[in-house]
Amino acid sequence: MRWIAVVLLSLISTPIFAQNSQDESWFHADFRREGERIRDACRFYSFMSVAYCAYPLLTDHPMHIAAGSMPPQNGFGLGLAYVATRNTDNWRLSWNVDAVGATSGAWRAGGYLKLIHTPVEPIVVTKPSPGAPEKKQKKHVILEHPFTVFNVYAQAISLNKVNYFGLGNDSSLLGASLFGMTQTIVGVNVTKPVFELPALSKLNLSLFGEVNGRFVSIRSESSSTVPSIYSAYNDATAPGLSSQPAFVQFGQGVRIKPVIGDHLELNYAGSLQEFVASSNSGNTFERWNVDLNHTFYLYGYTESGPKTSTMTGPNECAPSGEKCPSVSRSRNLNGSIGVRLFLSESMNSASAVPFYFQQTLGGQDINSSLALGSYQDYRFRAPNLLLLQESIEHSIWGPFGLKFMADQGRVALSRGDLGFSHLRHSYAAGLTLRAGGFPMVQMMFAWGGPEGHHNIFNMGSSLLGGSARPPLD
Repeated sequence: MRWIAVVLLSLISTPIFAQNSQDESWFHADFRREGERIRDACRFYSFMSVAYCAYPLLTDHPMHIAAGSMPPQNGFGLGLAYVATRNTDNWRLSWNVDAVGATSGAWRAGGYLKLIHTPVEPIVVTKPSPGAPEKKQKKHVILEHPFTVFNVYAQAISLNKVNYFGLGNDSSLLGASLFGMTQTIVGVNVTKPVFELPALSKLNLSLFGEVNGRFVSIRSESSSTVPSIYSAYNDATAPGLSSQPAFVQFGQGVRIKPVIGDHLELNYAGSLQEFVASSNSGNTFERWNVDLNHTFYLYGYTESGPKTSTMTGPNECAPSGEKCPSVSRSRNLNGSIGVRLFLSESMNSASAVPFYFQQTLGGQDINSSLALGSYQDYRFRAPNLLLLQESIEHSIWGPFGLKFMADQGRVALSRGDLGFSHLRHSYAAGLTLRAGGFPMVQMMFAWGGPEGHHNIFNMGSSLLGGSARPPLD
């Protein structure tokens, strides 16, 4: 990280970025202002000034250090991200490019464009008044409302170590193998809030759609104790191993996020995805997902700390011209209880779902989501998945908190085998860090499964850049 900080400080301190004249371009002005902010923060007059200096280096714009955990088994990524924004009367545009690498040889690079439609005129909704003439109908003016958001992106990632234990809920540790993967995703998605009626605005209802081109390449990897997937499996036991066609992936879905009273927040989402393989391929399939999240805020929704929906990284807050939220020093107690049900089923008729697109349980998955943490990463893999999660998190001082999780889940090769019997169990507890615009950091110890325990450290990916980054499976 030291050499990246030196490069960044050197860049913004060069004369070309230090000018301040009337004919100064916006490009020069952005770098000049960042240089001024960093020089003010990095005076090093006390031990705490180190943290004050690190904060703008990690969050400021137009250039900042990109840092965060790569997918499990592939290390910690460091690099640089460039962020810029331009606004018009009806649109807010922001774009960023980032590139990070890890000592494991894994890397990620991408470019992302976000377009937010911001109509000038407020939305006016007529509230029906039975029997009243048209001129006396009441009108409700929505001054603040969510906007339609478009994301356009191109991203490539290369991973050198991904575990594969075979398929199904009864796969064995003796079947452990390794593979490497490179995946390039080019696509666009859109989120359209539905707020025209007051009743719908309370539901916080939004529609979602996406089109992605996915290009995957699987390669042989091994270690001194674990063989390559190519020496242990074939197309029958790892569908899609011999060849990986290009895919066009469509997706559409709906989400509601109402707040009930002052304590309960619901986050319900349902989606349908279609993975269409290139010609002469038998890997086309469909998948539907239902994700039901319930969060109960112990001290009230308005008094609690940052919500999941409001946790943003530097690519969202910095380009707006405002500073990212600072590290919390609040002594107010914050706490929440969460309950989640996630169900995913694949429909493939005569086709086989490629193993690299099948979702996993155990440790962390390829998107760094924690589930059944006591098991090894990517431990259970199949086309169908059921997961139950219960969690409680509570602040202990400032941004630091304690978290406890309990997971129950299973995977299934066929949809009919998915159910609430024969669930795997796991527990996890540890320390968390929530710090304004910083991502959530988790240091967890997981136990409870028959295969031992697992220590997990994860730093969220928002500092890696690219908030619109699509999932890898």
